[in-house]
Amino acid sequence: MPPSGAAASRLKNISATLSIPLVVVRRGDEAAIRGPRQENPMRYMIIVKATAESEAETTPAPDEALLAAMAAYHEELARAGVLLDASGLKPSSQGWRIRYDGSTRSVIDGPFAETKELIAGYTLIQVRSREEALEWSRRYPNPAGEGIATEIEVRPLYELEDFAPSDAIERFKTIGLPE
Repeated sequence: MPPSGAAASRLKNISATLSIPLVVVRRGDEAAIRGPRQENPMRYMIIVKATAESEAETTPAPDEALLAAMAAYHEELARAGVLLDASGLKPSSQGWRIRYDGSTRSVIDGPFAETKELIAGYTLIQVRSREEALEWSRRYPNPAGEGIATEIEVRPLYELEDFAPSDAIERFKTIGLPE
């Protein structure tokens, strides 16, 4: 059901600045909701860098104001039909790495010392252009909290079309990876 009243007015204002239609996307029925497949859609990952605080996990979640800002932002992404996934990551102390050395694999348990190399969360979007991804990423709430210096990183994902046709690429297509 489409929004009405103030929500519809807000969506109309948002849609005037975006190059894609504002529709809700639900997993499992994306094609039916979005309509015809976009020509050359591009996926981008908005990466939130880890900090000493996020690695220490002094609290399990950011403060309420930041959570509210993140919820509002991600709701806008969902209404615009560009949100594919988003999540925060637990500290590296709860993870591990696999080191490859020739044919040998070894497990290295966290935590990992260099927080600048770690990520604390991500948002995955699918848009029509780099410019649209830039529009959305500029609106991303400050993950450290208002007034605190930090940065996010935005990177495009490879699409299967970026690779030369091959049997291996066809195998990826048959397992349902986005094209």
